[in-house]
Amino acid sequence: MHFSKRCSVFKVVLGALVLVALLQLIYLSFLSKLHGKQQRYRYSELFGSSGKKNSPPEKNSRKERLRYSLSTGGIFDASGQYRVYKNLIKSDFSSNQKHGADASSNLLTLATHTSINNLHHLDSLVERWQNPLSVAIFAHGQDVRFATALVYALSIFCPQIQALVDFHLVCHSGEIASFPDQDREHFAGLEDCASVFARLETHRDRYQNYAIGGNGNVSYPNNLLRNVARGGMETNYILVIDIDMVPSADLHQQFLALVARRQPDADEVFVLPAFEIRHVRKMPATKSELVQLYQVGEVRPFYEELCPRCQAPTNYSQWVNRHSGASGPLDVAYTLSWADPWEPFYIGPRTVPLYDESFKQYGFNRISQACELHVAGYRFSVLNSAFVVHKGFKVHGEFHNRKDEENRKNRLLFRSFKEGLKTKYPSSLLRC
Repeated sequence: MHFSKRCSVFKVVLGALVLVALLQLIYLSFLSKLHGKQQRYRYSELFGSSGKKNSPPEKNSRKERLRYSLSTGGIFDASGQYRVYKNLIKSDFSSNQKHGADASSNLLTLATHTSINNLHHLDSLVERWQNPLSVAIFAHGQDVRFATALVYALSIFCPQIQALVDFHLVCHSGEIASFPDQDREHFAGLEDCASVFARLETHRDRYQNYAIGGNGNVSYPNNLLRNVARGGMETNYILVIDIDMVPSADLHQQFLALVARRQPDADEVFVLPAFEIRHVRKMPATKSELVQLYQVGEVRPFYEELCPRCQAPTNYSQWVNRHSGASGPLDVAYTLSWADPWEPFYIGPRTVPLYDESFKQYGFNRISQACELHVAGYRFSVLNSAFVVHKGFKVHGEFHNRKDEENRKNRLLFRSFKEGLKTKYPSSLLRC
């Protein structure tokens, strides 16, 4: 009798456990179906028809603007080798400017360029800059569709990017970007800003540096991209940097205050000393933070190992030891004449000469423009407390195997470029 009661209790417990397990299976099945519906809705919301009643009007508007931008087919660059989609996606800031907002409110724009494997850096750049920003992206092959779709997703899910970032797309002239309405496999799981950047992270190591294409034989048109980015917004001043760099904190506001105190000359550019930092270190926000890291070797001059002469004219020791700018207002610390082979990063008026688009890949792409500024008579005013920092130390051995070949080719191109400046500026006595 006692054994029979224990057996009955065991059966009841076993039955309860089975029932709980069945309920859990039913619940998980329900969640899976619900998640699937949510993902289908997310995809439809992003890339489906714009005429749905439950679609927010602002998403419909963005969708239609993207469709229109793509339908134009872009424009060819001067060489005819590249197709350029200017203002593929416009920020709320740019759209408001177009509809009558005060253009003077955009005194300074940051312009940058990237391939799809470095676009994940945009997150930290926007977080630091927090003001109008123009991004030119180069994509090749399947990356054209991927870039179009991910940029659109960024503009939908990331409020700061939606508010401030203009995107432009550059691809080969034989490639055409299209609306991403057939690429569901790329977008399952995209539901917020973090998930979009997580998807971009999966592409960060797709190829090394500029080694684009199956054999790394696709040239990265960096100077074309710089020109596209800097021409993308109506602005008084432009700061052009690479996407894996960040400026010092509050630079935008500090520069506005500087311009309000003293009207810059038309032939003046404002140099930001450039540094690089170990990957493990947090990006410094202020000069005081940067100098502390500099003194212990965690921060060093940009390109110190690869080309120390390329930044040496900045005079880092003078800048670092000048403490008057560490906590005071942004101002000019000292003014320099250009010296070969200096390639400074700077804030300049939008009237500065464009970059020469014949330079691609590694070598002489930025120095050619600095050389032209010199011949054109610009002077270089070094700011006392503003700077830019590159993520990670630049070291030998991290570049693709065609870098030296590209440098040799561009060195020859630079010689003919300098000869051309004599014709372009016949009254100038300055030479590079």
